[in-house]
Amino acid sequence: MKKFIQTFRNIWSIEELRSKILFTLLLILIYRIGTHVVLPGIDPAGLDLNAGQGGMLGMIDMFAGGAFSQASIFALGIMPYISASIFMQLMTVLVPQFQKMQKEGDSGRKKINQWTRYLTVLVTFVQASAYVAYLRQMTQQGGMIESFTPYFWLTSVIVLTAGTMFVMWMGEKITDKGLGNGTSLIIMIGIIARLPQTFVQEFVAKSTRTGMILVFIIEIAILLAIIMGCIMLIQGVRKIPVNYAKQIVGNRQFTGARQFLPIKVNSAGVMPIIFAQAIMFLPTMFSLTGTETGQGIAAVFSDHKNLWYMGVYAAVVIGFTFLYTALIFNPKQISDNLKQNNGFIPGVKPGQPTTDYIGVIMDKVTLPGAILLAFIGILPGIAERLGVTQGFSTFFGGTSLLIMVGVVLDTLQQVETQLMMRQYDGLMKSGRIQGRQTVTQTSV
Repeated sequence: MKKFIQTFRNIWSIEELRSKILFTLLLILIYRIGTHVVLPGIDPAGLDLNAGQGGMLGMIDMFAGGAFSQASIFALGIMPYISASIFMQLMTVLVPQFQKMQKEGDSGRKKINQWTRYLTVLVTFVQASAYVAYLRQMTQQGGMIESFTPYFWLTSVIVLTAGTMFVMWMGEKITDKGLGNGTSLIIMIGIIARLPQTFVQEFVAKSTRTGMILVFIIEIAILLAIIMGCIMLIQGVRKIPVNYAKQIVGNRQFTGARQFLPIKVNSAGVMPIIFAQAIMFLPTMFSLTGTETGQGIAAVFSDHKNLWYMGVYAAVVIGFTFLYTALIFNPKQISDNLKQNNGFIPGVKPGQPTTDYIGVIMDKVTLPGAILLAFIGILPGIAERLGVTQGFSTFFGGTSLLIMVGVVLDTLQQVETQLMMRQYDGLMKSGRIQGRQTVTQTSV
């Protein structure tokens, strides 16, 4: 406890770190206030807050910290920017022109970021138009001010677009002048904002029944164990030894170094779960056909605790994990980089044999990572089947838990880096904290 207090004193004594923390907290506070500011023309008393709690709409509401269901000016949150960023990331892999732009260094990254912002405006405009149409269904009688109806579409689209761009700006400012990755922090804060309410609901549900307090304590213990498992999944790597030959530069000779090429167990991160949730939302469209079969299919894919849903969902997550890993991880490029830097894997010939060797290792590491990721993805459904309330079960796995664990690790890693730079002790005695960005590929 004494070391814990001393660590906080060290953190607060560093002026730069203290200013970063205060700046980050200020922007987060502004964001949370904005999530409760309702759009012009909406009567908050007439909102149906229980609408859109499942499927893709529920995921958007989770990322927006409840602003989506409250018809807030930040209702779309940071999701349009994330969608644009994912699209641009895929373009840098699939389109040679964007690949060339990415290799131009800072100037290329600035161009890609600018294109991402332009695309964010376009995506936000389209999503805002769809959201305005959705609001007319979500609002109950008297939920919309009739005198404002003629101007509602135009003003709402403008305000929602401006709100998303402001949230994007805050995320970039947190990244530049604050602590941690701004976009990830904003998403995490939106997720955590739901935790106290769901925690209380679960406690009340268990406390009203005799002997269920013990069950609630067991649930908390299991949740902590799952969080520890997520940390192991995020930090887990397979290290491939790499030797570098001796080099002669001028009149000096540099001895060869022995390093490691880290292959992450979960290179794809949380993206397979996000893609899988989007795909699993599509079958719910069969309910629009009006047929009994279509409504039955939609009912299955709308129920997260349904066994068929969990089976298909796990298979989709595993498939997307391999697909996304193949897109972002290029063994050929890594092999070429090693060859250019006089590096080689012991016992493996340079060139194509090295490429094949790295590819085989990647496949072997990705398989257990994909299975564990799929298991984490279906954990909320399993928890709900075992009696956990729907809101609290979302924190037992899935997107929300992975994002929270990953962002916390990244933030703690940055704090520890600031401490180590000033010759303070780190946050842990056993070793340095490894976030998602600590272990990177050689080509990045």
